[in-house]
Amino acid sequence: MKKSLGARTLVFPTPAWLVGSYDGEGRPNAMAVAWGGVCCSHPPCIAVSLRKATHSYASIMERKAFTVSVPSEAYVREVDYFGIASGRDVDKFAATGLTPVRSTLVDAPYVGEFPMVVECRLLQTVEIGLHTQFIGEILDVKAEESVCDTQGAVDIGKVLPVVYAPDVRSYHGIGRTLGRAFSVGKGVGERGGKP
Repeated sequence: MKKSLGARTLVFPTPAWLVGSYDGEGRPNAMAVAWGGVCCSHPPCIAVSLRKATHSYASIMERKAFTVSVPSEAYVREVDYFGIASGRDVDKFAATGLTPVRSTLVDAPYVGEFPMVVECRLLQTVEIGLHTQFIGEILDVKAEESVCDTQGAVDIGKVLPVVYAPDVRSYHGIGRTLGRAFSVGKGVGERGGKP
């Protein structure tokens, strides 16, 4: 029997991403987010949810663009710092030594050291409550060659993305590969459920 935990922001996994934007003075900034994910296949879109109180909220609304930088496990301390500090008070890139790179497609910066970045044009906002969901149309995904396989696909085992456990506020790495999607489940329901 399952125990009721109540209505909470608890689901696994949630990402640990940095959402990049330029503020009103043109300074590069990024904030750590966990409320995000793919939300549409065509057009390809990603959604992130931010509180209006954040420094990034006004920046994204003004510039109509943002990036999502996907960190590897090696940058977990920097990711946490980007979630602790506010761009109103400090230059987070200078403090961490990370490099803001100007996107050539959208009016937003991304983190040069991170293995993957998603460049987005703001498509729509949805007022939900405490958070506003920013839906960004993906204009490009960039990845370091070192995290791509021989066919050019991004290898999650080489990216080593960081995931966040919201209930206990901890960061985690990914686990082992369990099987190929749209393949490992073939044969279920036949011969008593055995493939």
